[in-house]
Amino acid sequence: MFHRFVCLCVVCAIGFYGNAPRAQAQEASSKATAKPRPKVVLSDAARKLHAECLVFDGHNDLPWTMRSKAGSSFDAADIALPQERFHTDIPRLKAGGVGAQFWSAYVPADTADEGVAAHQVLEQIDLIYRMVRRYPETFEIARTADDVVRIRQTGKIASLIGLEGGHAIENSLGLLRMYASLGVRYMTLTHSDTLDWVDSATDEARHQGLSEFGEEVVRAMNDLGMLVDISHVSVDTMDDVLRVSRAPVIASHSSTYALAPHPRNIPDEILKKIQRNRGVVMVNFYSAYVMAESARVRARAFEVEREFERKLGTREAVKQAMNDWYDAHPVIQGTIHDVVDHIDHIVKVAGIDCVGLGSDYDGVPMVPDQLDDVASYPLITQTLLDRGYAAEEIKKIMGGNALRVLREAEQVSADSRIPQLK
Repeated sequence: MFHRFVCLCVVCAIGFYGNAPRAQAQEASSKATAKPRPKVVLSDAARKLHAECLVFDGHNDLPWTMRSKAGSSFDAADIALPQERFHTDIPRLKAGGVGAQFWSAYVPADTADEGVAAHQVLEQIDLIYRMVRRYPETFEIARTADDVVRIRQTGKIASLIGLEGGHAIENSLGLLRMYASLGVRYMTLTHSDTLDWVDSATDEARHQGLSEFGEEVVRAMNDLGMLVDISHVSVDTMDDVLRVSRAPVIASHSSTYALAPHPRNIPDEILKKIQRNRGVVMVNFYSAYVMAESARVRARAFEVEREFERKLGTREAVKQAMNDWYDAHPVIQGTIHDVVDHIDHIVKVAGIDCVGLGSDYDGVPMVPDQLDDVASYPLITQTLLDRGYAAEEIKKIMGGNALRVLREAEQVSADSRIPQLK
C-alpha cells in the first residue's frame, strides 16, 4: 500500500447568492475557464479585510510531514525558520494571517492491518502538543469555539486536532472517547480504505454506507462534541451520516464533484443536504481534486494501485509501477481561480453559510498557482472581493462558518445527557 502510505490525499432552500456584481463575476469566471485568467493582485482593501477575518483552515498535514521528512523532530526542521520543503512554517503562517488551524493527526490506513494505528496516532497527537509547547508564542491548543476566539485575540494561532481516519479507533468507542479527552475536535470517518463499519470513497463498498456500529460512532461523536468529518467517505456514507447526525457535519478537505468528478469530492445532492444540516464543506486545494480533467483521470489511482498490489506483491515494485502510472497521467496545476470556482459552486448550491477552507497543505504534492503555501490566504480574500462578495460573506468563508459549526456541535453535546469531557 505504498501509494496510500506516502501521499495522504492523492491516495489521499438554495442559499442567498448576493448582489448582481458577484453573480456577474461568477458567470464571467465560468466562461473564462477555457482561457488563462489574470494573476490576482493583492490590494490594500483586501489586506485590511483579511486582517479582520478569522482565517480558520480545516486541514493541514504538517504533523505527518514532520514525521515523514524530519523524524518528528523540531530540531531537524525548526518551523520558526523558513522550511522550503514544506507548505507550512511559522513565518508563512503569520504572512497568511492564519488564526485557527485544524492540525491533522494522520497515519496510513494500513497501520490498522499491522495493529499499530492507535499507537501511531497517539504519537501524532503528541507531536502536535510538542509543537505547541515548542512555540508557545505562536500556538495554543484550543478545545472549544470560545478558546479559538480567546486565543486569536492574543495574536496566537488557535491549534485544534483533527483525527484523519476512523481506523485509529480500532473499532473501539473507548478509544474514541480517549481521543476526545486529548482534545481531538473532529474525526474523518475513514481514509483510503473501507473499514469494518464505514465505506470509503476510494475502496470497495461493504456496508452501503455506515454499519450499525458506524451509526453508533456518529452518535457518540455528537455526544462528545466532536465534528463528524465526511471527507474521504462514500456518497452512501455521507447520506447515512447526514441522516444520523444531530449536529452539523464538516467535509474538512473536499471540493465539489460537479466541477471535478473525483470520488473524494462532494456531489450536489449531498451539498443540498449539508445545507439543511447547517454543515460546512471546506474546499481542498489539491490540483487533482480541483481540475476536472485531472480529477477524472486520477479517480482511478486507488483502483490501479490495488491492481498492482495484487499482481506485483512487493512494496518497491508497486512503488515503481505507481510512479510510472503517475508520470503517464500528469495533473494539471490550475490556479487560484479554479479553487474559488469551487467556493462559488458551493455558495450557489448550498448557500454562503456552508463553505470554508480545507487546504490540505503538506498533504498533497501539487497546489494551484498563487496558492503555493500557507502565506497565500490573503489572495483568496482578494479573489472573493474581485468576484463581488461582501465583507461579511468573505469573513464567513475564511473562518466564520468553521467557528459556527464547532460551536453548534458543542451545543449538541451540552444538550445530550452524556457528561462532557473537560
